[in-house]
Amino acid sequence: MDLIREYWWLALIVVVLALAAIVLLRPRQKVRLTDSVPVRPHMAHLEREGRGLADEAAAAASDVTGEILEAPVHRNLPGASEPSDDLSQLKGVGPRFADALKAAGFHRFEQLARLSPAELDRLDAQLGAFRGRLVRDRVAEQADYLAREDVDGYEQKFGKL
Repeated sequence: MDLIREYWWLALIVVVLALAAIVLLRPRQKVRLTDSVPVRPHMAHLEREGRGLADEAAAAASDVTGEILEAPVHRNLPGASEPSDDLSQLKGVGPRFADALKAAGFHRFEQLARLSPAELDRLDAQLGAFRGRLVRDRVAEQADYLAREDVDGYEQKFGKL
């Protein structure tokens, strides 16, 4: 009992250090998954609704791991062989701009059509020499028409396809 009376301050220091460790080492990053991010090739055949957080986390982990290991993680997955849309059909999008969009993970019109204004700004910042073209050429609006296969509406608004 004399030991506890003499070293009570040691127990207090341990408790304070434990609380400080919890406060300082807690995860700070909040991950928000949206429906307008590019669809991963292996998930293209799935419905957008009904995907669970665990599925999204597993897919994101495989993406990051594949990039780190430089492994072709999507090459053998179902849905990876689906053809991508010809993004150069969009007015103002040439072959080099289409390649830049594909390098950013956008292969289909519907991916571009679902982008929110904030996501458009974020993507625009990644496009380097093509910065500003997404908004100026209204690429998301054009992609919306082509994703819905509304060629007549597209041609009325943007001209001949």
